[in-house]
This record gives sequence, C-alpha cells and structure tokens, in this order.
Amino acid sequence: MLEVWRETARRYAPLPLRIFLGVTFVYAGLDKLTSDTFFTDSSPGSLVSVLHGVHDVAAIPAMVDLALKAPHGFGYAIALGEIAVGLGTLAGLFGRVAAAGGATISLSLWLTVSWSTTPYYYGNDLVYLMAWLPLVLAGTPCLSLDALLKRRRTAAARVPGDRSAAAPGDRVRSAPPA
Repeated sequence: MLEVWRETARRYAPLPLRIFLGVTFVYAGLDKLTSDTFFTDSSPGSLVSVLHGVHDVAAIPAMVDLALKAPHGFGYAIALGEIAVGLGTLAGLFGRVAAAGGATISLSLWLTVSWSTTPYYYGNDLVYLMAWLPLVLAGTPCLSLDALLKRRRTAAARVPGDRSAAAPGDRVRSAPPA
C-alpha cells in the first residue's frame, strides 16, 4: 500500500511545478501585451528603457543590442513565446518542447536583465531556469495531452489477438476466425 502511494506521489510530483510555471508564463505574456508602458519607448519601465538600463551590466550585451534593433518585435516575440510556453505546459502538449522554450526565455532574461542582481539569488530568472529543467527532463507524463496522445498511439499500434502487445490487465479479444 505504501509503495503504491509513493509511486503515485512520484508520478504526480511535477504537476504543481507545471501549474505554477504555466500560469506564471501565461500571466507574464498577457501582462506585457496589455501593459500601458511596455511598448511605450519613452515610459519608465518600458522595454526600451529596461534594455538601455541593463546594457552595460548584462552578461552578453550583444543580446541586448540585438533586442534594441527591433524592440517591439522582440517584445512581442517574448510575450507570445511566454504565452505559448505557458499554455503548452498547462495542457501538457509537447511538454518537453514547451519546457525547453521556458528555459530558453529564462536563460536569456537571466543573461541580460537580471544578470547584475546582487546577490545572484535575489534574481528570479535563474530560479525559473532551474525550475524548468525538471520538466525538460521529465516532460509531461500525466494529466496531459502528451499522455493522451501516447495512449492513443499505443492502442492503435496493437494488433488484434496479439497478447504480447497488451498491457497488463487489458482485455484482449481474439480475432474472428478467417
């Protein structure tokens, strides 16, 4: 009984992380798209002012220079990327790809915007990067569209009457005689 509980807990352990990261990234993307200041270049706190403010202290200033070439396009790409990553993570659709996207966004923000945060553990982008890594490794094995699609592919691959392809506990019907 205890072993069944442990296996269930182990299987569902990534779920709170998936929910938190998914909701947070959807919220972050929507917040950028609906902000009064994010795309207003002259506003304090706008993307352009943030990029200019971190340029000299970023780990890779060339990344900031690249974003400054088309800041609005970059801002929309980040916002829409966050929404796509968040929705993919919540739905568990292409879970590893979504998590890799989230890790990439977090890494790029850490190397630019929050690189100069001292001490380093005050910056949240590094923590988000580390939080994405278990989902990159594990994917979305339960309560996900990935799991549903895998079950459907497995069921479609079974040959009627072939007991070797059946999962334990499955009822297998024999093929009618020819």
